[in-house]
Amino acid sequence: MLINVKKIVITLFKVFCLTVFTCSALQAHVGFGPLPMSLKDAPVPEVPGLLDGHDPVIINKEKAIALGKALFWDTSVGSDGVACASCHFHAGADRRVKNQIAPIGRDSNLPTEFSLGPDGRPRGPNATLKKDDFPFFQTDEPMDPQSNIIYNSDDVVSSAGTFGGTFHDVQWFHENNDNCDRSADPVFHVGAKGTRKVEPRNTPTVINAVFNFRNFWDGRANNIFNGSSPWGDRDPDAGVWVYNNGTVTKERLRLINSALASQASGPPTDNFEMSCNNRTFSDLGRKLLYRKPLEHQNVHWNDSVLGELANSTVNNLQKGLNTYYYQMIMEAFNQKYWGYNGHGPFGSPPPSSATHRLPYMQVEANFAMFFALATQMYQSTLISDDSPFDQSARDENGNPIDLSESAQRGMDLFRDGHCALCHIGPNFTSSAVVTNSILQKINPPAFGNPTFHVSTTNVVTHLSLNGGMMFQDTGFSGTGVTPDENDPGLGGTDPFGNPLSYADQYMQLLAGNESEIVDPYVADIRPCDLDSPMAIDSDEPHLLLFTHADGIQSQLQDDIDCFNPAGTLIPTIDAALAELEKPDRKRFLSAAEGSFKVPSLRNIELTGPYMHNGGMATLEEVLEFYIRGGNFETDSKDFAKVFAQVAMRFLPQQREDLLNFLKSLTDERVRFERAPFDHPELIVLHGHTGNTESIDDVNPINNELAADEFLIIPAVGAEGRAEPLLPFDSYLQ
Repeated sequence: MLINVKKIVITLFKVFCLTVFTCSALQAHVGFGPLPMSLKDAPVPEVPGLLDGHDPVIINKEKAIALGKALFWDTSVGSDGVACASCHFHAGADRRVKNQIAPIGRDSNLPTEFSLGPDGRPRGPNATLKKDDFPFFQTDEPMDPQSNIIYNSDDVVSSAGTFGGTFHDVQWFHENNDNCDRSADPVFHVGAKGTRKVEPRNTPTVINAVFNFRNFWDGRANNIFNGSSPWGDRDPDAGVWVYNNGTVTKERLRLINSALASQASGPPTDNFEMSCNNRTFSDLGRKLLYRKPLEHQNVHWNDSVLGELANSTVNNLQKGLNTYYYQMIMEAFNQKYWGYNGHGPFGSPPPSSATHRLPYMQVEANFAMFFALATQMYQSTLISDDSPFDQSARDENGNPIDLSESAQRGMDLFRDGHCALCHIGPNFTSSAVVTNSILQKINPPAFGNPTFHVSTTNVVTHLSLNGGMMFQDTGFSGTGVTPDENDPGLGGTDPFGNPLSYADQYMQLLAGNESEIVDPYVADIRPCDLDSPMAIDSDEPHLLLFTHADGIQSQLQDDIDCFNPAGTLIPTIDAALAELEKPDRKRFLSAAEGSFKVPSLRNIELTGPYMHNGGMATLEEVLEFYIRGGNFETDSKDFAKVFAQVAMRFLPQQREDLLNFLKSLTDERVRFERAPFDHPELIVLHGHTGNTESIDDVNPINNELAADEFLIIPAVGAEGRAEPLLPFDSYLQ
């Protein structure tokens, strides 16, 4: 209990300190939160069996990276011209401003109406976002916690994707668009003309995403890649087809630290993002295998990955690569995944498809694995570890000394304001569980100081809350951006009815309900690695902790190198079960509802709009949000220790200092798209002809759909572009 008291005392002191004075004189003595770290040489989570061992999945790393880059940027991957890069072309994020609004949340039971803009104008499908649309939550005094709400929109700024429709067939050669029955969507339309659907959550950057233990805002892209879906061990039907000794059998695949592959296996078959409904990865394989990659897009002759394969020559841009997708797969992947040429036991197209279609081949049946792992290999190269913050020399205490004085003061404010407790480690996020854990074991002081330490070794965190003790998934937090009912986030479930949250599973494990555990990492949680204990060696009853009066026992795992030696006790199964059954329990609370993955802060000045709902256009608006202590009161926000930064409200120099520190995290290679951030040409769908009231022309795909407008993102070689990428608000009117 002493650890909790210490934390509470320090928290109260910091609140008082930030409220009354700037703490500058006491900073060196007290400090708060871990010291930010450089990303240079940070360990990338390893994937055993992917590239190593006697029988690896990928046999040529460079070929796999090239395949992944081609697939990521190729507009033929979507059913109607959408590439993965269509939502990740600007510093790994999406800066489009037309037809980028969706109604609230992912829950189909939520309202589908769009909010009016702050000026009362309609703002829905095909709207062009303006500067005065932001933020989506406005008060009469933006930095005052007691200010009056003058505007609140429950819409989401996200990314336009596909028209959707019902899938029938693919074209094997050249044609981008799949054969689908398409019509105007009941939500996304202007008049009688259908517009492209918009995702219900903002698009995060893919740069540095290799460090995330799980991906997507709600963590549904599992750390374990199963070869065919985002769900890891949760999916009972997942697997890949393996050819050995003349026979082909379906086998389970289980690659850890592969959340990027799990994430990549979702969008190409999602009827919001990229695909007509019911298209499978096998269909996508059939569409792409005999095509030349990027056949509709220019590829720079000096592309850092694809240049040697490009049809372009110096100063002569040409479309596509001088190879085929099936050749790239054969060169990159183990033959046992593609070597069988017959139409074996791989299934047939669904009955709704055209009757003349052939059964799938092995290479088609395994296309989800090829696509996902190749994309992971490419995205794993997108590490921005050369920002001014990374380049700076360090003093004896690890402080960067080459930053401006303003940025150095901003880093101190960053720690004072609790920011470093969630945006922790070299990627500035607690979602980098494996990397942070390795670094904490190598250099524990880097994750704390004499007065405060943070555990990064568990997939679940346990801390005190006003009125209770709460479990939360490491790397996820709620900050009160929107009410929980708008979007459950981590509090949602998978298609099989299981909670997305590890913390929710862990409470079931403590209560003896082992059948409720669907992620293996939950069983490996050591209570002594939690931030706070859940039980104490006492005979007296306690409101928040388990004692002998309830029933306690020692943890079953070893206690070597425990983060918290006081946390070696846990409740008995009977005590935990009894607590779970209480309607007003205090000791087993979950912070999953309304929590979202903690994003990296690297390149943050270029990756707006911000938050899971995209409701803030500038870093200044984000800062105002934290200064006033958030928008809404939620349990998960309370757990995250988000409180008003009162002093900063009255000290503009502090605000400037903090922003300058955040901008020191921008890698100039990202800003100018230099290798490895160079790319092929991309034709980005950017709204439709007309506006929110009328459509000027019909789409060649189907006359019930609105004609597309486009942004042309030119091909860039390894040397980058001449003009820098700009912050999101620079593209707003």
